[in-house]
Amino acid sequence: MKPTIHPKYYEAKVHCGSCGTEWTAGSTREILRVDVCSNCHPFFTGKQTIIDTAGQVERFQKRLERQARS
Repeated sequence: MKPTIHPKYYEAKVHCGSCGTEWTAGSTREILRVDVCSNCHPFFTGKQTIIDTAGQVERFQKRLERQARS
């Protein structure tokens, strides 16, 4: 194998933006940031939480209410 063509491999720090959990994983980047991890994802926890970014859930609820009235 040619030594100059492979990317550098790091023991990367991974940070979850939702719950703040940090752990290490192998990656070609030093720091990784994820929105949702296995500690806070509804599939793994069994709890349903809605992460509202930019009011999308509220807009959907309003649209749903308008359709129900019609």
